[in-house]
Formats: sequence, structure tokens, C-alpha cells
Amino acid sequence: MDYYGRQLTRLIEALGLLPGVGQKSAQRIAFHLINQPEEQVKELADAIVDARKNVRYCKECCTLTDEEICPICKSPARDHRTIMVVESTRDLAAYEKTGKYEGVYHVLHGAISPMLGIGPNDIRLKELIKRLEGDVQEVIIATNNSLEGETTAMYISKLIKPTGIKVSRIASGVPVGGDLEYIDEVTLLRALNGRTEL
Repeated sequence: MDYYGRQLTRLIEALGLLPGVGQKSAQRIAFHLINQPEEQVKELADAIVDARKNVRYCKECCTLTDEEICPICKSPARDHRTIMVVESTRDLAAYEKTGKYEGVYHVLHGAISPMLGIGPNDIRLKELIKRLEGDVQEVIIATNNSLEGETTAMYISKLIKPTGIKVSRIASGVPVGGDLEYIDEVTLLRALNGRTEL
């Protein structure tokens, strides 16, 4: 049943299509937007349209950017001989927030998943292999700690090892605040094997 009229119902339905936004959240956002000054709503709409029109993949690392080459790849302060391979631009942003990684990235935009029909040709592996023709000393594989992430990591490792380039995998283990009794055996074993000296 249509409680609000065609325009507001259409807005709620459109917002409800966004990932992570349920019916109640969509209503809340719609009511918030309706109560905002028209200029603010127009600015938001313009930002969405402009981003959709102008954001593309970086020609080097395949992250999302509005330039031909992203700021990280352009930076002479970054170590271009070390490439961290991540599944998504969100993963890249998470590592950048640490402020500790000084190399560059390569974004795969997915992971190998035979169950979902996603193979090596469906992610940005060709672009990674092409980058390895340059002066690269290490590839750090930072895919997720899932079956798909592990499959992707193993596949990349097998591709790169014959080139003589060092291949490493990020350590995984116990999350901060996690109780050991609730953590699975594989994670505990990885935490043990990836230990560092204090």
C-alpha cells in the first residue's frame, strides 16, 4: 500500500536498492533528505552523478580514481618495487588508514570463486602480471581470509614464484578483543605460525 505518494515511495524504493540499506533505513534517509535544504540535496545528487560519470580505474593499480593514474601510483614517495595485492578498493583504504604501508597496490576487484563461476580471467590478474615486468622486488598478497581469498592467494603465488620475485602473504590470526575459546583452529594455528618476537 502506498502511504506517502508516488514520489516519496519511489525515493524510498531507490534508496532500498543500495547495499546494506533495508526498508526502515531507506525510509529514514528519504525523510532526512526531504527535510534538508534543496541546495544540499542538489549537491548530493550532483556528487553522485559526477562520481558515476568521472570515476574510472587507475591505469596502474586498477583502483577507483577520477584521474588517469591514482595519487598513490603517482607519488614518488611510495616504494614502487613493493606491490600489495588486495581484493577491493575498500581493502586498499583499510591499509592506507594504518599509515604504515609505503608501497603501492594492485586491486583485483574480486577473488577466484569456482562456485560462483569467477575464474582468473574475471579479476585483474593480467594487469598484475604486466606490472611485474617492471622493477618489482616483492608482492604481498593481502586477499581476505576466506576460501575464495585463499584460492586467489595460492593461484597468484604459483604464477609469480617462477619469476623470482619474492611473494609473501599477510599474517592472519586472533582479532583484537577476540576470546580464544571462540576462534577456529585454522585461525589459531595461523596466529601461532605468524607470531613475532616481542
